Amino acid sequence: GMGDQRLQLLLSLWLLLQVSSSLHPECEYIYQLEREEQRCLQDIARQDNRSYEGCPPFWDAIVCWPHAVIGDTVQRGCPAVFSLFTNSTGSVSRNCTSRGWSSPFPPYHIACSVDDDIPETEESYFATVKLIYTVGYSVSLTVLAVAVLILLLFRKLRCARNFIHIQLFITFILKSVAVFIKDATLFSSDDINHCTLSTFSCKASVVFCHYCVMANFFWLLVEALYLNSLLLSSFSHCRRYLCCFSLLGWGVPVLFILLWIGSRLYFEDTECWDINENSPYWWIIKGPIVVSIAVNFMLFMNIIRILIQKLNPRLIQFNNSSQYRRLTKSTLLLIPLFGTHYMFFNFLPDYFSVNLRLYIELCIGSFQGLLVAILYCFLNQEVQKEVHMQWLRWQESSYGVVSPAAKGSQMDTPF
Repeated sequence: GMGDQRLQLLLSLWLLLQVSSSLHPECEYIYQLEREEQRCLQDIARQDNRSYEGCPPFWDAIVCWPHAVIGDTVQRGCPAVFSLFTNSTGSVSRNCTSRGWSSPFPPYHIACSVDDDIPETEESYFATVKLIYTVGYSVSLTVLAVAVLILLLFRKLRCARNFIHIQLFITFILKSVAVFIKDATLFSSDDINHCTLSTFSCKASVVFCHYCVMANFFWLLVEALYLNSLLLSSFSHCRRYLCCFSLLGWGVPVLFILLWIGSRLYFEDTECWDINENSPYWWIIKGPIVVSIAVNFMLFMNIIRILIQKLNPRLIQFNNSSQYRRLTKSTLLLIPLFGTHYMFFNFLPDYFSVNLRLYIELCIGSFQGLLVAILYCFLNQEVQKEVHMQWLRWQESSYGVVSPAAKGSQMDTPF
C-alpha cells in the first residue's frame, strides 16, 4: 500500500527523537483517513433503506464515492489528507457502468502527485540513520559500562567529581538501553500499527524511555551546577551538595514522570503514549527539559566568564593556575557536547529540517555517551595514572618486579 515502508521507517526514527511534541504526519494521514471512512460509512448507513439503480455509494479506502446512475462519470477532488505530503489540487474520476464502478482514472498517485513508494535513496538514508544510531548506542553503552567499573573499583578515584560523573554515565547507559527496549517493543514486527498500538509493555517502554531522557538532561545540569559551585566556592559541605544533586538528578524526573503518567491515564489514555497531538500534558515532560537546557546554556556561559577571569595571570596565584587550566579543558570539552546543539534545535519548529534533526539528534546523539566517557574517564590523567599504578602493582605481585613509580601514587586533584 501507499507509504507502508515510509511509515515503518519514519516512525521508527521519529519516535526516538528526544524532544518532539507534534503528531507525526504519517499518523495524521492514518487518522484523517479513519475519520473520513467513518463519515462515509455513516452517510451510507443513513441511505441503507434506499434501492439503488446503478452504482451504490462506497468507500475505496481513500475517497467516498456517492451513488451514480449507469453512464455517469463521477469526479472527486484529491482528498485533503494528501496535503500532508503534497500541494496538489488534482482530481480522480470513476465511470459507473453496467458492471459497476470502473477503476479510478488517473490513478491516485498520479492525479494527486503522491509517490506510491518511498524512493530508494530516501529508504537507504533512513536505514543508514537507524544503523548508525544502533551502532552508536551499542558502542557507547559498552564503553560507559567499562568507565563506570573503573571509577567504582579504584578507591583513589572516589571523590565528589567522579561520583557525579558515574551518575551521568549511568543515565547514558539507561538511555541506550531504553532505546533498544523501545525499538524491540514498538517495532518488533512489520504488522504492528504504530499509530494505534496500545499495550502495557508498549506504554511502559515509552515511560521508561522518557524517564531516562529526563534523568540524562538533569544530570547534565548537575554537572554544570557542580562546576559552577566549584569555581564560586570551596565546596565545603560536599555530602550535603551530593545529596541535593542526587535528588535533582534522579528524584525530580520521577516527579514529572508520575505527573505525566497520571495526566495520560485520566485525560489522554490513547495509543502508546508516544504521540502527542498538541497535548498540553506533554509539557509536563518537555517543559522541565527545555528549562534544563536553557539553564545549562546560561551556566556554560557563566563558567566561561569565570574561567576567563581566573585564567588571567594577573588575577590568579601561581599555585592555582594549573588547577583552573585543567578545569578549563574539561569544561570546554564537555559542556558544548550537551549544550549547543540542544539549544539550537530546542526552539525550532518540530518539523524544521526533519532529516537534519534525525542525523544530529540520533546519529551524533547516540555517540554522546561515548565522547563523555572518553573525555571524563579514559583521557583523565588521574584515571590513567591510577590504572597504570594498578598495572605496575599487578606486575610486582605476579613477577616480583618493583618499579620506582609504583612506590606511591598521589592524586593531583583539587577536590
